[in-house]
Amino acid sequence: MTGLEVLAAGGFAALRGARVGLVVHPASVDRHLRPTTHLLHEAATVDLVALFGPQHGILGQTQDNMIEWEGFTDRATGLPVFSLYGEHRKPTPAMLAGLDVLVVDLQDVGARYYTFIWTLLHCLEACAEAGVKVVVLDRPNPIGGRHTEGTVLDPEFRSFVGLAPIPMRHGLTIGELAGFFVSWAGLDVELEVVWMDGWRRDMHFGRTGLPWVLPSPNMPTLETAFVYPGGCLLEGTILSEGRGTTRPFEIFGAPWIEPGTLAGLMTRWDLPGCRVRPLHFEPTFHKFAGETCGGVQVHITDPLVFEPVATYTAAIGAALQAWPDRFAWKQPPYEYETVKRPIDILAGGPQWREQVEAGTSPWNMKAGWLGQLQAFAAASAPFRHYD
Repeated sequence: MTGLEVLAAGGFAALRGARVGLVVHPASVDRHLRPTTHLLHEAATVDLVALFGPQHGILGQTQDNMIEWEGFTDRATGLPVFSLYGEHRKPTPAMLAGLDVLVVDLQDVGARYYTFIWTLLHCLEACAEAGVKVVVLDRPNPIGGRHTEGTVLDPEFRSFVGLAPIPMRHGLTIGELAGFFVSWAGLDVELEVVWMDGWRRDMHFGRTGLPWVLPSPNMPTLETAFVYPGGCLLEGTILSEGRGTTRPFEIFGAPWIEPGTLAGLMTRWDLPGCRVRPLHFEPTFHKFAGETCGGVQVHITDPLVFEPVATYTAAIGAALQAWPDRFAWKQPPYEYETVKRPIDILAGGPQWREQVEAGTSPWNMKAGWLGQLQAFAAASAPFRHYD
C-alpha cells in the first residue's frame, strides 16, 4: 500500500479538522487509478482548499527545461491551483495563507536531477517559515532502494536539478528524502510521513502490483525510470536523449553518429544488466527534430544489476572519443542556471566531465565515487525507514 492508500484506509485521520493544501501531479493516484485530489476532495473529514503542482504541471501538460506554467482554477473541484514551476518554485506566504497542512504526494524516480524532490524541499522550507505542517505520502522508489550510484552534489553547483548533497541515484523514497532534507537543512517544520505498507528496498516498481502512470511527459515506462539516472546526463550534451520518440532516454544519438561504432565502443566495457542495440531514429520534436539520427537503444536485461550511471558514462565517453569534432557539451541556460555548464550542474560538479574528457574508463570513475557514496550512506542511514 502506498502512503495515499494507508492514509485512506485510516479514514484520513491525519488530516481531520485541518485546512489542507495538496501537491500532486498525474501519477498521484491509488492502485485503482483514482487521483489523490478526488479522494481528498470527496472525503467528508478533509477540508481540501488548495492545489499545487510541480514542473510539467499538475496535469502533466508541459515539456522540460524552463517551460513554465501558470496557476488556474481546477474545473472538477473549483479549487485554486498554484504553480510551483513558474514565477515561483517555492510556495509563497500568500499561497500557504490559511493552510494548516500541506500534503505532498509525488512519484519520484530515484534520480537527483528529477525536480519533484526539489519541489518537496522548497515546500518544507516554505512551511517551516509559515508554520504549516507537512504530510508526505510515501511512494516506492521505482528503481529500488538497495543501490546508489554516481557523484554526490558539490554545494558550489547547486541548481534546480540538485539542491542537497545526494548522489545521482540516491536509493531513497520521497518520504525518506523528506526526513533527510529536514535534518540536512536544519528546518524547524512539523513533518509527518505516511509510510507505505509492504514495500522493501529490493522491490522495484514492477514488483509492487501498482499501475505505472507517467509522472512526467518523458517518463513513459518503468524502463525509462531505470535508465534515467544515467540517461539524464545526455541533457548536458548536444546528443538527442530521445525526446520526440516513444522511448526517451533509452534511445539516443545524433545525425553524425554511426550506430555500430557507438554500440561497439559501449559494449567493450561489459556493461551489466543490459544490451545495446544500434538503430536509427527521427525525433518529432526537441534536438534534431525531423532529422535522421544514428544511435543506440539500451535494453535492460536484468534491472537488479543494471548500472545506469556507468552505462551512460560509457555512452557519452564513446561519443566524445569517436566524434571529437562533432560532439559538444550543451551550453547554458539550463534549469535557471545561466553561467555554469548544464553537464556540470547535472553531474554535481566539473569532475565527472573532466574525467570523461580525459578518457577515464567508467569503471575507474565508479571507483572514485565509492567514498562519496559511503559517506552518503552513513548520513542517510537514520532516515531509511524500510528494510
